[in-house]
Amino acid sequence: MSDKIKVGIIGCGGIANGKHLPALSHQKSRVDIIAFCDLILERAEKAAKEYGTPDAKVYTDYKELLKDERIDVVHVLTPNVAHCELTVAALEAGKHVMCEKPMAATPADAKKMLDAQKKSGKLLTIGYQNRYRQDSQVLKKMCEAGDLGDIYYARAQAIRRRGVPTWGVFPNKALQGGGPLIDIGTHSLDLTLWMMNNYEPKSVMGASFEKLGRLLKPGEQGNGFSTWDNEDYQVEDSAFGFVTMKNGAVITIDASWALNTLDQGEAITMLCGTKAGADMKDGLRINHIVCDKQAVTCPSTETPAGVDFFEGASVLSCEDFECTVWLDAVEGKGELVVLPEQAFVVTQILDAVYESARTGQAVYFD
Repeated sequence: MSDKIKVGIIGCGGIANGKHLPALSHQKSRVDIIAFCDLILERAEKAAKEYGTPDAKVYTDYKELLKDERIDVVHVLTPNVAHCELTVAALEAGKHVMCEKPMAATPADAKKMLDAQKKSGKLLTIGYQNRYRQDSQVLKKMCEAGDLGDIYYARAQAIRRRGVPTWGVFPNKALQGGGPLIDIGTHSLDLTLWMMNNYEPKSVMGASFEKLGRLLKPGEQGNGFSTWDNEDYQVEDSAFGFVTMKNGAVITIDASWALNTLDQGEAITMLCGTKAGADMKDGLRINHIVCDKQAVTCPSTETPAGVDFFEGASVLSCEDFECTVWLDAVEGKGELVVLPEQAFVVTQILDAVYESARTGQAVYFD
């Protein structure tokens, strides 16, 4: 009998093939992927052939996959609105769960996931891989050391000029719960809250716009990906939030797939503290005062060539780092970096931005 971690995959689409399956395949010495589930049978079969063990099982019903008592870990890699149902079921079946971001489409669903995790005693983490980038790791250590002082203003930026995803179900509000705010804004907000170590929002004001996605026709879009179908575009093309935290700090959130701007940047944060500030524009930049002069320091975040983090890899990508930390936690060799309680607050704030945009009123937290 192998003592490897047995993994089951639910959802064999883009995020599975672009992130999770390659990262797990780099951990062959400790992982066997033994089950694959997708509503489209051919996708599950293709993933199993490429990444699975020779006897890997293929399913179109996740409930059948969860019956396999050999499975230790389940990766939930589906559209957002399915995260809750699948994660809760996996936890109740006694599996550890890695769920892709965002945690859920609504706070109510995220709370169900939290409750299921606590009841099961199993591990639950959310796929916020940008925490594992080298610039993020350096900045986090600086924040923990107090190098920036009291961080009282931050900007969570996820701005694309023209980057509407034209594959999968991204523009489908019923399956995703929203557009760029819940898709890429969630990464920037997660980074910002994590750096500040502040998960106590007081109020949120928000606005969202449907100005371009539904109006620009083929030949007018200039999209970085392929042309989108504006008649099927059901979500916002940009959204903005203003968050006041209970300690008085404020965070602005900017998210867009399509916006007429040159001020682009995705999965980045800007922090302003009493001692120094930081941003992730053109690499990590620290602004501070040296000998009564304004100065900018740019720490090197390049991984030294030839440093092997695991067999066969000399450069640890954020996806591989995330996977390593996750498996270490499953094996009891380390702690989770992304806690479900933190991801829950991200979902609460994003939902509040949408609610405020809909009603025109501020949303207040207890």
